[in-house]
Amino acid sequence: MAKFQLVLLLHAHQPVGNFPDVIERAYRDAYLPFLEVLSYHPAIKIGLHYSGPLLEWTERAHPEYFDRLRGLVEAGQVEIVGGGFYEPVLAVIPPQDQREQITRLADYIENHFGSRPTGAWLTERVWEPELPSVLAPAGVGYTLVDDNHFLGAGFELDQMYGHYIAEDRGHVVKLIPGMKALRYTIPFRDPSETVNFLAEASRKHPGGFAAMGDDLEKFGSWPETHKHCYEDGWLHNFFTALEDSKEWLETTTPATAIASRPAQGRADLPTASYTEMMEWSLPTKARLLYHDLVREFEARPEALPFLRGGTWRNFFAKYSEANLLHKKMLHVSVKVRSAARSRNRGDSAELEQAKTLLLEAQCNDAYWHGVFGGLYMPHLRTAVLHPLAKAETLLDAKAHPKKEFAHAERIDFDADGNEDVYLTSDRYAVLVQPSDGATVSAIDLRTAGVALTNSLMRRPEAYHDAVRKLKEERKGEAAAVSIHDIRRAKEDGLDRWLVYDRWRRSGFRLLLFSTERSFEDYASLRLDEDGSLAGGRYYAKEVHPARLTLISQESPNWAVTKDLSFARTEQGFEITCDVAVRRTGVGPAAVQIAIESIVNFLAPAASDRYFETDGQRFALRWSSPARANRLRIVDEWQKAGVALDAKDAREFWISPIETVSESEGGFERIYQGSQIAAVWPVSLGTGDQWKGQLRFSAFSAE
Repeated sequence: MAKFQLVLLLHAHQPVGNFPDVIERAYRDAYLPFLEVLSYHPAIKIGLHYSGPLLEWTERAHPEYFDRLRGLVEAGQVEIVGGGFYEPVLAVIPPQDQREQITRLADYIENHFGSRPTGAWLTERVWEPELPSVLAPAGVGYTLVDDNHFLGAGFELDQMYGHYIAEDRGHVVKLIPGMKALRYTIPFRDPSETVNFLAEASRKHPGGFAAMGDDLEKFGSWPETHKHCYEDGWLHNFFTALEDSKEWLETTTPATAIASRPAQGRADLPTASYTEMMEWSLPTKARLLYHDLVREFEARPEALPFLRGGTWRNFFAKYSEANLLHKKMLHVSVKVRSAARSRNRGDSAELEQAKTLLLEAQCNDAYWHGVFGGLYMPHLRTAVLHPLAKAETLLDAKAHPKKEFAHAERIDFDADGNEDVYLTSDRYAVLVQPSDGATVSAIDLRTAGVALTNSLMRRPEAYHDAVRKLKEERKGEAAAVSIHDIRRAKEDGLDRWLVYDRWRRSGFRLLLFSTERSFEDYASLRLDEDGSLAGGRYYAKEVHPARLTLISQESPNWAVTKDLSFARTEQGFEITCDVAVRRTGVGPAAVQIAIESIVNFLAPAASDRYFETDGQRFALRWSSPARANRLRIVDEWQKAGVALDAKDAREFWISPIETVSESEGGFERIYQGSQIAAVWPVSLGTGDQWKGQLRFSAFSAE
């Protein structure tokens, strides 16, 4: 009788835009030592998947790694598995891009390792029922999803020891169930536990196989795992334990396991991801309720698979910033396809460049948030926004015969049911959202490829209660545990940063508030500003290529007209925001009025990014009122800057936007840019009007 088999499929990925020293550390701590240990155990066969960005980095930084990996492939010990080149969530990108992503990685693997992959790693194991129609035409024969996907469809754990057929509209792909039990014992428990689990499985399912698909980074990059896996010898001991069980057990590659036995039947699976991802995607209140339900049903493990959490697409509803990133990507993808249909022969190089930039921007990490997701990481959002800005700039330049142009369109850009105004020129791309206080949610400085308004709303997260309760334990030696069980803080006192915004972090928001409120109230989000003006609905009365007029619609006491005009400058562009506020309520009112700007230049501790006023420089985490009506924010690294001029304003209020999030290493505080309010004291009687102006000048800085 054939031996029972263990199928290991390990996935290695580094996000587009990740810091080189972080990737180098992952290489040193996980990728290299894993292959070194594997080389000493030639009987161990596995599948390895590397994302395109990581492969390209490795080819540049450590070509010798390719030589070692190529040798293992030629020896039949390693199967290289494909997927989307830039590690996109395939289900949420356009069909043409799906095919291009899969083909690019397959081509790369074939060119560098000698054979074309037959399988594909599914990013974050996000499965949707239509995916066979994506994967099969692109040459993908199999993929791996979690047992959770199967259990939620009514399968039982005893049915997880083989592969199944998934079909959509006649397209077929084979599915391998990856077992959660193995994910949680490897590498965190003694190897004997895994061997005992497999021995029991082999008795119940002779001739079957058990599979695990998980991150290669857990073998050295996750906290404490390098010491655990290599210095303490866990990985060597694990492979040895598998080899010692050779009478009844063998390891094999995914393709071999599938080829050696028939499918166990058909599997029509629901939209799903791994259990933790489906929890993370839930809105915060729902996630807390989900926690309670899981605890309630812990004594009934057979029922837990039906507590399914949300879906990956929930992140677009949960985080407006993720949704805007995604819709910007879709917008640029449409432009790429339009350019491809109408291209001239001389445009092919630029079109290919724009296409590659688009595919790069589909890297999944910045579109979601969990322990791993990078939405909270500004440098990862920037790594998506920069190629999108650059690609769109190239495409728009080709679409307009004149070097200088300006265009405006009314469009529901972010697909939320509200009309937006999208303005583009050779110098800028600006998204105005009348339904959200007539604010500007995105500003691209096209001459530098920089997204200037790239911040994040401070909102409650399910783990914030844990932050409040956390007492930092610094005694004793930390043990290697699953990343999902880590509860530690990267600095003390994080609970003081748990404040929450009323509004999205968008620019040109009008704040009208009491004279009793101070800068301290602004910094701690206690202004109690008039919500009908700050976040209410405005009507775009007039829209021209370089100007629009917006009228407030919801305030019973104030009538507001906001005019935004756009002008080309020598180094960039200028947005002038003219605001007229008329008192319509009964009786006089003494208030303060502010126009808020949001600017994020990413690195608050870097000396080459700073505020500047009255000849003085301040770090980006500067928090202070400034008695001035002119202010500059400069980023010498990105070669970009912003100058703010507020005519007759009493002062600027500057405060950093700090979020508290969870990551692989624990809870951490992250600078998400600065909120900057130009403030005017105003007294108005019924029928009186005040006018104010803020000029926002964006420039390329050499």
